[in-house]
Amino acid sequence: MKKTPFSILLLTLSTFVLPTFAADWPQWRGPNRDGVSTETGILDEWPEGGPKLLWKATGVGAGFSSVSVANSRIYTMGDGKESSNVHCLDPKDGKIIWSSKPVGKTGGNYKGTRCTPTFDDSHLYALGQFGDLVCLRASDGSEVWRKSLTKDFGGRSGGWNYTESPLVDDGKVIVTPGGKQGAVVALDKKTGELVWQSKEFTDGAQYSSLIVREFGGKRQYVQLTGANVVGLEASTGKVLWQAPRKGKTATISTPIFHEGHVFVSSAYGVGCNGFKVTHSGGNFSAKEIYANKTISNHHGGCIRVGDYVYASSNGTLACVELKTGEEMWRQRSAGKGAILIIDGKIILRAENGPLALVELNPKEYRQISKFDQPERSKAKAWPHPVVSDGVLYVRDQDILLAYDVRK
Repeated sequence: MKKTPFSILLLTLSTFVLPTFAADWPQWRGPNRDGVSTETGILDEWPEGGPKLLWKATGVGAGFSSVSVANSRIYTMGDGKESSNVHCLDPKDGKIIWSSKPVGKTGGNYKGTRCTPTFDDSHLYALGQFGDLVCLRASDGSEVWRKSLTKDFGGRSGGWNYTESPLVDDGKVIVTPGGKQGAVVALDKKTGELVWQSKEFTDGAQYSSLIVREFGGKRQYVQLTGANVVGLEASTGKVLWQAPRKGKTATISTPIFHEGHVFVSSAYGVGCNGFKVTHSGGNFSAKEIYANKTISNHHGGCIRVGDYVYASSNGTLACVELKTGEEMWRQRSAGKGAILIIDGKIILRAENGPLALVELNPKEYRQISKFDQPERSKAKAWPHPVVSDGVLYVRDQDILLAYDVRK
């Protein structure tokens, strides 16, 4: 691990426990894993050419990982020449403070990392594309423990390798190795020791990341695979409810669960499905309510705000009602891509480069602003956009851009 005298000073300062701020984005899709930011005071429209570029960082490696932001640090990961690594950057100027030792080998089907590191309790949890799961100290990137999803838990990834971002909850790290030994595992976050493995749920791993929700008096982890959507009891890994839902080729988007209403979507001609989970006497059941193709989300994420779900779908942006699946609108947009919702607006990062600002409105589609990212790589722009403390972070392979989007 290379350190300059200045970075050593920063590491020394960062060993003190700092408060977690409301503007932090500590994991995949934000504090609640729902893609919704609670920040306000964001620009209502962008200047021609886009918001002010604060800085450009290089050296974060190849891949499609997004960023997490916590305790005045930025975390991401990428492939270097010989290994994948986690990187910590200074949000003031984008300079790399530390880079971890190798997480795993480079490459994959679409070369590069996919995971967004999860920050929790002064530690980071990151998953390499070949199943190497590590816990690092956030202060300096030193390794605390590591596991292999394949060797330790009998896991097997889909054809595009592991893409999941670890969930940390109630002292546990929860990930999806997939396979006959149990599709999901919960590990002690301090030691990496196995707490449980979901032996009665043995689907193969796909590419979605778990969420945690409380419902019916039970804390549960919700996951989408290529065959089912499922709710697991958080304390034991027991299946609380399960509904068949067959995907094709790849199921990637994080599921939505709100007050017993479940929404999932995938591409390759499948579309979206809504389910209703009910409970009685401690027993749960799930029933499909609708299935349509208004939203066929590939990997750009589906986001619920109130009674509505918004998502990119084959070059359109669409809105449906969560409970009924009714299409509210579907319009050609800046392109197929990933979205973030903040301060009454949708930020769309199209995979072919443009970024668009769209009004958050269940009644109609209205694009407000659009600009093209400079220095675009030839790769698809798949990393999800992130806003933290009024700064928009846009990752494109080895480049990370920071834009000021505050009023």
